Amino acid sequence: MSAGINLADITIRNDLQPGDLGFLAYIHAKLYAKEMGYGINFEGYVLDGLGEFAHQYDPEKDRVWICEHEGQIIGSLVGVHRNSDIQFRYFIFLPEYRGIGLGKHLMGEFINYAKASGCRNVYLWTTTEQKTAISLYTKFGFKQTEEKFSTAFDKPLTELRFDLAL
Repeated sequence: MSAGINLADITIRNDLQPGDLGFLAYIHAKLYAKEMGYGINFEGYVLDGLGEFAHQYDPEKDRVWICEHEGQIIGSLVGVHRNSDIQFRYFIFLPEYRGIGLGKHLMGEFINYAKASGCRNVYLWTTTEQKTAISLYTKFGFKQTEEKFSTAFDKPLTELRFDLAL
């Protein structure tokens, strides 16, 4: 965490603006390559998902949380409607903004949004390598419901699905 940065220093907006999704793809690709060793196929996966989201974005059903500090995007969370469920996606922060309570804050915001939407179930996919995130998900009541081996991100890993009944 950067010295002196706290949650009060972060601005969170819910309006999707041109360039936001491209920047989120960039953050994902750069951070996960550096921190997890994911390759170009992971970037393609993120770009495919963000492209789908851009084309199907419905501000009445979907929600974005774009986190900014001093006018720069430093993280995000996206809630994507999927029929009667909502998928939790693109939950990421630059390393210097981790550990300030931003993740917990956004989790609470996401769950409130999902409940207000009338949704009965939310879900997310992650990997076994995301131990800190998994700890947060389980603290908020998510339960692991599926597991699958994958090499889709240019290395062998286990993907996990977590669900939360509302």
